[in-house]
Amino acid sequence: MTAAALPRPGATARWQWRRLLLAPHRLAFFLAMVVLVAAGLWWALVLFDRAGAAIGLSHAVSPTTVHSTVMAFGFMPLFFAGFLFTAGPRWLGVRGPAAREIATPLLLMSGGWLLWLVAAQVHVGLALAALLLVQTGLAAVTARFWRLVLASDAPDRIHAKAVGCALVAGVCSLGGLAIALAAGLPGAARGFVLTGLWSFVIAIFVIVAHRMIPFFTSSALPMVDAWRPFWVLGALLGVALFEASAVWLDGMLAGSAAWLVLRGLVEMAAAAVVVWLMFAWGLVQSLKVRLLAMLHLGFLWLGLGLALSGASTLGAAFTGTPLLPLAGLHAITMGCLGSLMLAMVTRVSCGHSGRPLVADNPIWTLFLLLQAATLLRVAAAVPQAPSALLAAAAAGVWAGVMAAWGIRYGSWYGHARADGRPG
Repeated sequence: MTAAALPRPGATARWQWRRLLLAPHRLAFFLAMVVLVAAGLWWALVLFDRAGAAIGLSHAVSPTTVHSTVMAFGFMPLFFAGFLFTAGPRWLGVRGPAAREIATPLLLMSGGWLLWLVAAQVHVGLALAALLLVQTGLAAVTARFWRLVLASDAPDRIHAKAVGCALVAGVCSLGGLAIALAAGLPGAARGFVLTGLWSFVIAIFVIVAHRMIPFFTSSALPMVDAWRPFWVLGALLGVALFEASAVWLDGMLAGSAAWLVLRGLVEMAAAAVVVWLMFAWGLVQSLKVRLLAMLHLGFLWLGLGLALSGASTLGAAFTGTPLLPLAGLHAITMGCLGSLMLAMVTRVSCGHSGRPLVADNPIWTLFLLLQAATLLRVAAAVPQAPSALLAAAAAGVWAGVMAAWGIRYGSWYGHARADGRPG
């Protein structure tokens, strides 16, 4: 190599935009973190304003709709894309796309969500245009993933096909949301957000958890078997589809105590199954390994959230008022999905940056703070609690955790691997 061809001193140490195109997870995770941090800071400002900070924000779209939409459909699908186009080709035994091949849909999605946060303060028409950008990008990602599935002759494609179906549900839910907003139907808009949350986002999390948590556990703790029968996957997806259907049945069967009792009992039974499953997957043993514990404790929140939701629903059946409105939902979204996101993205980022697969003190601290934020938000649902202050505090802690996490790991994606390997 000539002197002219040698890299300049420090060139490999600098953060460089072009490195985001070295691997699909680099670009997808980076864009996801941009949306995640922006959404967290925006919602914290909204809640501080509600709690009396007198910021004076204006809104063309209901802030609750904006928040629920971006938290369900915003950063999570971008993280999914990074994971699925990294792990998916290995599951299926096919060549995955290069980052450049999926850059356009990822940029449409991330740009659309940033526009959504701004447009929601300006005009509903601009917000609808933002949703169209996002839906176009997500549809392209869905089609690209299905190309991998259909090109594969792997004997086990169940998880990949299930993920593909969930992606289709996400695209359809976004379309329904856009139509509801255009028609001025806030109830229907909320319904499509919750449908997408359960049939798309939570469905993909339980599919990936079923495949990966037992595998990760048995790899780190050889005494624990990788036990993952397909009936467990079917049961978990059944719960997700039941909850997605219940969103609409609640409206159709409004005032029916029998329906509320049935829903509450199903949720309590599902909670018991999830908690049992976590012990079967080695919850206690996993506490010895921080990164593994993050996965197990995160999934445990799904059971706790279902239990809270079931108790609240049963309370509504007998008293006419939900006991803990939104407590179960936030236990699942912040506690389960937030923790699993933190754990899985951290694991992939460490492994594909040439670093040890460990949760060091900074990431463990962020994980514990996330648990505190979840508890604050759940406490905000308790009757007579200072709800506005607790919700604002939870949003502030969430925003701080995600900003710190995003800055730390976002910096990795623009740097070369620590071990000098390509990718």
